[in-house]
Amino acid sequence: MAGFGAEKIDLLVQLTKRDLLMRYRGSLLGTVWSIINPLLMLAVYTFVFSVIFKARWNIEVESRIDFALILFCGLIPFNIFAETLSRAPTIVVGNPNYIKKVIFPLELLPLTALGTALINGIISALILVAAKWAVSGAIHLTIFYLPIVVFPLLLLTAGLAWFIASLGVYIRDINQIMPVIITALLFLSPIFYPVSVIPPKLKPLYLLNPIGYVVEDSRRVLLWGEHPDWVWLLAGSVTGAVAALGGYMWFQKTRRGFADVI
Repeated sequence: MAGFGAEKIDLLVQLTKRDLLMRYRGSLLGTVWSIINPLLMLAVYTFVFSVIFKARWNIEVESRIDFALILFCGLIPFNIFAETLSRAPTIVVGNPNYIKKVIFPLELLPLTALGTALINGIISALILVAAKWAVSGAIHLTIFYLPIVVFPLLLLTAGLAWFIASLGVYIRDINQIMPVIITALLFLSPIFYPVSVIPPKLKPLYLLNPIGYVVEDSRRVLLWGEHPDWVWLLAGSVTGAVAALGGYMWFQKTRRGFADVI
């Protein structure tokens, strides 16, 4: 993926800032909603699964606060993935002015969505760390592994975002099916339940989901003070790099016809 020099990186930063500000433009609280929204969703999910469904996690000491932290931790990496891919089908179509500019690097548009989602994820992670400290009075040093843990997911998300953004230009129906796919992945990932409850017959298929590894490793380093799964990090990084390279090459090859379709 040659060509991502200092100028493009600076442009990406500016586009991400603009995207983040535009999202909350006109609202009373502005960017504060990036903090309020995850807290509200956390409260809803925690109430439904821990109070109504009586969901439990297989740990020795568990309260509703423990369940909330475990749930919130799982949602952080998933939301980065989901938010980016939910916007990917329309990220190019929604910016027709950029397509007419031959010199504009269209490949930055999907990365802008990823950058915005990543900023929201960082805010959520800071909230989680603060809540963990408030509850237990301690923070594990393993939290510094978090960037390494999320790295494979960022590569995979970038590759899929490039692919889906390009596909969304030619096949507009992809925008209708993405919410279904994202919702399915939400419940097929170990976010609301531990991996240990999955039937043994389904585990081989279940372990093919790369999001599950990132969710589990995020909990290890943020909540439980454990080291990440190094084998997965290596395999996931390679898989993510292949996905990113493939998605980028697909985007660059198909972008030539964008102006003819839009």
